[in-house]
Amino acid sequence: MAYNKNNNEKSNEPIEVKIVKHIGDLSTNQSGWIKEFNIVSWNNAAPKYDIREWSPDHERMTRGITLVESEAKLLRDYMVEAFSNEAA
Repeated sequence: MAYNKNNNEKSNEPIEVKIVKHIGDLSTNQSGWIKEFNIVSWNNAAPKYDIREWSPDHERMTRGITLVESEAKLLRDYMVEAFSNEAA
C-alpha cells in the first residue's frame, strides 16, 4: 500500500491511485510484477503518463516515473532521434 510521506515517516493516509488508461506492458519480471505504461491519476489530480512495475493484482507498485504530456512528447522525440541514429 502507498502512503503519503511526512518528514520521511509513513502516515496513515493512503495515496489514491487510479489507472485511467492502460497503454501497454513493457516487461514481466520473474516474480510476476509487470512494468506498465499507463495514464494514472494520483490523489484525484490531473492524469499523467506513468511507467512503473505493478504487482499482478495492482495492489502494490514500485517507484516509477510520471510525466506530463509535454514531457512525454519530448521523451518520445528524444527516443525517435536516439533510435534513428543507431548504427545498423
